Amino acid sequence: MASKPGILTDWPWKSLGSFKYVILAPWVLHSVYTSMTKDGKEIDSLYVLFFPFLLWRVLHNQIWISLSRYRTAKGKNRIVDKSIEFEQVDRESNWDDQILLNGMLFYIGYMILPGVMQMPFWRTDGVLLTILLHAGPVEFLYYWLHRALHHHYLYSRYHSHHHSSIVTEPITSVIHPFAEHLAYFLLFSIPILAGIFMGRSSIAAIFGYISYIDFMNNMGHCNFELIPKMLFSIFPTLKYLMYTPSFHSLHHTQFRTNYSLFMPIYDYIYGTMDKSSDALYEKSLIKPEELPHVVHLTHLVTPQSIYHLRLGFASLASKPYTSKWYVRVMGPLTYFCIILSWTYSGTFILERNRFDKVNAQIWVLPKFKRQYLKKLRNESINSLIEEAILKADERGVKVLSLGLLNQGDRLNCYGELYLRRNPNLKIKVVDGTSLAVAIVLNSIPKGTIQVLFRGNLTKVAYGIASALCQMGTKVATSHKDECEKLNKELKNIEPESESVLSKSYTDKVWLVGDGLTKEEQLKASTGTLFIPFSQFPPKRLRKDCFYYTTPAMMSPKSFQNVDSCENWLPRRAMSASRVAGVIHALEGWDVDECGNTIFDLQKIWEASLHHGFRPLPIPT
Repeated sequence: MASKPGILTDWPWKSLGSFKYVILAPWVLHSVYTSMTKDGKEIDSLYVLFFPFLLWRVLHNQIWISLSRYRTAKGKNRIVDKSIEFEQVDRESNWDDQILLNGMLFYIGYMILPGVMQMPFWRTDGVLLTILLHAGPVEFLYYWLHRALHHHYLYSRYHSHHHSSIVTEPITSVIHPFAEHLAYFLLFSIPILAGIFMGRSSIAAIFGYISYIDFMNNMGHCNFELIPKMLFSIFPTLKYLMYTPSFHSLHHTQFRTNYSLFMPIYDYIYGTMDKSSDALYEKSLIKPEELPHVVHLTHLVTPQSIYHLRLGFASLASKPYTSKWYVRVMGPLTYFCIILSWTYSGTFILERNRFDKVNAQIWVLPKFKRQYLKKLRNESINSLIEEAILKADERGVKVLSLGLLNQGDRLNCYGELYLRRNPNLKIKVVDGTSLAVAIVLNSIPKGTIQVLFRGNLTKVAYGIASALCQMGTKVATSHKDECEKLNKELKNIEPESESVLSKSYTDKVWLVGDGLTKEEQLKASTGTLFIPFSQFPPKRLRKDCFYYTTPAMMSPKSFQNVDSCENWLPRRAMSASRVAGVIHALEGWDVDECGNTIFDLQKIWEASLHHGFRPLPIPT
């Protein structure tokens, strides 16, 4: 929002929320009906192609979003190193409003403008006319409009909304108040309307021109340099006719320079070109890929979770993962991604963060939860994890934490398999068990005398049970086999400790893992607090009970570049294994935490608090 919002700041359909797309429904339905009921000669291609073209624009923008986030996470050729936060993601979540506006005006223009119907697909003279009118009047008028928008009166009421984003993403290019978008639409309509009124327009000229505007807008705000220096060496005058991402990035950091639209020639003519443009361009071109100190290795959850990744839909990634109906209907694209995950053999970088003096990255294995549950997949998954560890070790990474099912007893003995296979590893492998145990222990309400364990017993579960027995808290289970397993494990750690078999479900605190059934949840008494010790949360079936998150902590505000949620966790919350890796790197602990090894619980808990991490609030 601008600092002093002017008239026509908000979009007319803002109150509709997610239902804003219905404004195009009448025209879209009519165009579909027309294409289905009329024969080929009677169908107007321009009218029928309007809606597919709007979908293409959405896809085009999304490709740029994903590419930009991937490239800036790697760090190579990144221009601005500052972070992006949730506030910016929320502010830019309405980037598709301008596509809706254009679509609505296209349909209205089609009905009222003469010479639009039965427009040819291609006319060379019309394409050339569009190019000339853009290079001349459009670029010139935009330059002066842009300078006017930087006058304090218009800037405070309109353009400051766009400049709220110092670190730009491709969609930053279209984040403007409604009134400003109307001005841009009128400006960019000059070549289109001229072609129509002169009888030289074509479908290719209109759609090609708008696609060009989208491409250049996205490129100029992508925050990584991609224009090769060789191009300007071969065509020296090109620097006056085409800007670069670093050129426009300076406009967002310096504000009073580099006003041009896509052609910097007017900045050269009127003396507003930033003197550091060439230096920043060359510096960004040679900037190497960023090397992290700590890597968190995770994997995909479900096929639909690909859209919730930071590289997917930014608005979905900025909220805790939940299944959405409109994501489920994207079946064909989802299945394509599944097939791609089967064929892609390697990790990809999802996110980069900076905290204190530590650079952190998240690497993702393109495998889903269901694939981890199949024994036939164990060897291939282990090979991918081992390959990632060796790759990180080769790059000088200090710590690698294993997230979600990348750690498991049956899969790799909680990571110990990789140490046995590679005894000379310099990198430290951490599963985060100690911190997960400490988080669960500190989540149990004070004064609790007995807790009920339920679910598949894991290394974390045994660690929790052992610590509770040492603290004098009774550990109960409702299954005889679980009771025997716990007692066997506890005797190895604390000979005098043991769990008890309980046939009652009245305990107010349940520590739950995978395997908790619906029937058992329904037996819990009203007000029961379910605290998961598993990697995945239980289904929330009871509205009269309380559910805590899987082991996680809130990151400090100084933890930079957090603009997406980690799976189902709330904003700025991080899983125990991810936090543990960061803490090990910050403290310089030269130890592995995998296999049966559990790090000092008190030490890692105090270290995490010392560095600003905080437990999530307990639901009441």
